[in-house]
Amino acid sequence: MQTRSFKTSGLTLPILGVGCFSFGGGTYWGAQSQRDVDEVVARAIDLGVNFFDTAETYNAGASELALGEALRDRRDAALICTKIQPDHCYRDEIRLHCEASLARLKTDRIDIYMIHWALTASALRHYSNDAQRLENPPRIDEALHALDELRREGKIRHIGVSNFGVMQLAEAVATGVPLALNELPYNLLSRAIEPDLLPACVDHGIGVLGYTPLAQGLLSGKLASFDELPPIRVRTRHFRGDRPGSRHGGPGCEAETFAALDNLRRAAEEAGLPLGDLALAWAVANPAITCTLVGARNRAQLEANIRAAKAPISPALRAELSRLTDALTQKLGPSLDYHQSPDDSRSW
Repeated sequence: MQTRSFKTSGLTLPILGVGCFSFGGGTYWGAQSQRDVDEVVARAIDLGVNFFDTAETYNAGASELALGEALRDRRDAALICTKIQPDHCYRDEIRLHCEASLARLKTDRIDIYMIHWALTASALRHYSNDAQRLENPPRIDEALHALDELRREGKIRHIGVSNFGVMQLAEAVATGVPLALNELPYNLLSRAIEPDLLPACVDHGIGVLGYTPLAQGLLSGKLASFDELPPIRVRTRHFRGDRPGSRHGGPGCEAETFAALDNLRRAAEEAGLPLGDLALAWAVANPAITCTLVGARNRAQLEANIRAAKAPISPALRAELSRLTDALTQKLGPSLDYHQSPDDSRSW
């Protein structure tokens, strides 16, 4: 598996990583057997995909537990990234939550430890209804310096952030705490990070983890209607704001999204590749994306993802695919928080 390195942190990552949201099973992705998790993790390491991304909030800690179990005999062969909720980022709480993640992961160090969302009241509302916390979110300087203490102790090797916009990233960089990575949504239907945020990460020497490269199934090429997706996966601004569970409150972009998918399906047919493979190859081909994270429920899905990531895609084809989604990108606008109205974005 091809790797990418960046000098600032000294990290070298495979261009493809395993997203572990489904590990442990839960309401979002459904049941997940530990046997399948074990097989995915073992085969991924064997094929050079040794980067695993989880979070304390994924399935209420069950994802970390499942990953830790799968790595019980191969911890030194893997790189683990996990994330702390924004409402847990008060100085006197960070250590407790880090140590809880270490225990669930059955390890003595976390390779990359991230703040899951920027420390704003808008972000905290999705984790806590405590009025005191919402009125007084954790401070980024205190949170990052507390993480840096853990780094100096060896409990974590690198510090990262997730879903931080240009201004939030600049604020984090200004603390002087070394940041390795920013984890951000990136796929053919979600390209808000391209104009400003990707260049900002490059300027700061910060790598980028791209997540949802298949737009949670939209880019699988298998959908005849958005109604085939479960309600929990049609809540972004790609869809109408009156769908169950949606919170962005806007009209959405369903016509533009469906038109983009139709165009992409035709392009995939002409290229002789499944749309999902082409979409993953498109994401991986961006040199500004250090590592693209994609989930795998079983060994077959993992191996299919790896084949797609290795598929060659010409600069001309990549540019054409981008062109086919330009209208949708313009309609969605520059906000990288696709779940909320730009007026209430958690990322800025």
